[in-house]
Amino acid sequence: MEQFELIAKTFQGLEEVLAQELTELGADEIQIGRRMVSFKGDQEMMYRANFCLRTAVRILKPIKHFKAKGADDVYDAVRSIDWKQYLDNNTTFAVDTVVFSQEFRHSKFVAYKVKDAIVDYFRDETGDRPNIRITNPDIRLNIHIAEEKCTLSLDSSGDSLHLRGYRVGQGEAPINEVLAAGLIKLSGWDFNSDFVDPFCGSGTILVEAALMAKNIYPGIFRKTFGFEKWKDFDRKLLDKIYNDDSEEREFNHHIYGYDLNLRAVEIAQANAKSAGVSDCITIEQKDVKDFKKPGDAKMLITNPPYGERITSPDLLGLYKTFGRCMKHEFQGGEAWVISYKEDCFDAIGLKPSFKIPLYNGSLDCEFRKYQMFSGKLDEFRASGGEVKTDEERRRMAEKKRFKQNRGEFNNRFANKEDEDENPEYAILRNKHREFERTMNRRNRNDEERGSRRSFRNDDRNDRGGRRNFGNDDRNNRGPRKPFNREGGERRGGFGNKRRDFKKSRD
Repeated sequence: MEQFELIAKTFQGLEEVLAQELTELGADEIQIGRRMVSFKGDQEMMYRANFCLRTAVRILKPIKHFKAKGADDVYDAVRSIDWKQYLDNNTTFAVDTVVFSQEFRHSKFVAYKVKDAIVDYFRDETGDRPNIRITNPDIRLNIHIAEEKCTLSLDSSGDSLHLRGYRVGQGEAPINEVLAAGLIKLSGWDFNSDFVDPFCGSGTILVEAALMAKNIYPGIFRKTFGFEKWKDFDRKLLDKIYNDDSEEREFNHHIYGYDLNLRAVEIAQANAKSAGVSDCITIEQKDVKDFKKPGDAKMLITNPPYGERITSPDLLGLYKTFGRCMKHEFQGGEAWVISYKEDCFDAIGLKPSFKIPLYNGSLDCEFRKYQMFSGKLDEFRASGGEVKTDEERRRMAEKKRFKQNRGEFNNRFANKEDEDENPEYAILRNKHREFERTMNRRNRNDEERGSRRSFRNDDRNDRGGRRNFGNDDRNNRGPRKPFNREGGERRGGFGNKRRDFKKSRD
């Protein structure tokens, strides 16, 4: 198969973890950037990247690199592409924008220019135009602008890859699945010990830890990827990737989660069952002050309340209690904590051996390691104990490089676009909003008429509400039915083949 350029997007601070995942997957020419890793691969590698990567947010396929000093340059470059390779008049599309430029201050203005160029291309070529749809488009495009350098890409993922598909409920402030997986990988947990999260919330860290320990790929739960609506979609290739469970393994230890909120505990239990990993996870309602080391747990990773979306009547007291419990109840283990406020870390009352700067959404956080041991540090080292690994020392040497990039990231959240600054932007914005309102009304009317007809058919109910893929021949793909797995049922599925997980290992 022909190789081409691909870009995996991620969170700042997880780039090296993602690059390692791509190396293990067999990608070529891997290069680390900011919040992204570029690589080369063929169609199968693109499918596998979407299906297997735990720390990627989305996988982009660049179709044009160009320089632009103004909006007209963007329009001309996009207009010059042979769009019939990717779209037709019946294809709906949307444009996502990421802009770091003094010239292009309005990301939506850039999106409108890209949309106009594509619409004008089809109007000139066919006399008709494709439709723009913000929600659930057939094709999603991404344009990235860094000063004058522009990259226009096809988004092969569709919905963000953090939307695994196993979550059936969530608490007030669930941690992103990609970030949760990144924390586990950064910790270096080797799956040879029990694992615990004393502030488990809706169980995201627990489920991601179990999937990783069993090497169950996150794509197994997805109902769809963006590339499934591309003209060159290879259904057999995706079925082959989906039905290959040769890398899955047994996990001979256990994972424990605790939370004071009973509702959160119930949601976490439901999510673990939905992911098919409830056989190796125990989740109980428990106050952190009652924490006792479970089993032979040597790895603790947790995301306690920050005092932002979730708070406590005595937030610092909560962290102080947590620190005291770790000191007395988790000796001989490693505790990793992600949090936001320095006061909270100080309240833990323990000295971290390692700090990793990360972002949780827009919050500038740190992920800190606490090496728990009894007695004095000198005695711990004399007995062969290691506070920092060689890899952690290397990461600490690169800490300043990360901090230099933080200011630019924070400015994206601090600076809002002044829509009145550019009259041309206001005109384009109003024109596109009016068109989108018209098309949305038309689409809603069409869908209402179609739904009244289609839901009379029993076979629609069997598909779980899933619509066709845009091409009639894809309808023969068959329904995606749930199927059993120890501890629960796994959702989704590709093609007509179904795996019996209790027999497939024989």
